[in-house]
Amino acid sequence: MTEFKRIPPQQAHTLREQGAVVVDIREPQAFAASHITGAKHLDNHSLHDFIANADLDAPLIVACYHGNSSQSAAAYLVAQGFSEVYSLDGGFELWRTTFPKETSGESAE
Repeated sequence: MTEFKRIPPQQAHTLREQGAVVVDIREPQAFAASHITGAKHLDNHSLHDFIANADLDAPLIVACYHGNSSQSAAAYLVAQGFSEVYSLDGGFELWRTTFPKETSGESAE
């Protein structure tokens, strides 16, 4: 794969069950409040270490709020040598409505 692919939550769910890594690029507070179960938070501070320690051939799913910013991040990760990168269409918001039981984080209530 020389470019990333946009995928819906259902396909991302299947890939995640098969071992794909999920990274969330939203703000730390949003990630702490709720995120896809098992996702890793990725920001400018953690990016270098993540790339240095990652399996570049493992499937990688990038999530943001609504699926827009994740496309830029996915393209960047492809340029860094990741071979199988996906951008989550609809982002975390669509994931949360599609798979509400597969989110983690603090309880705001």
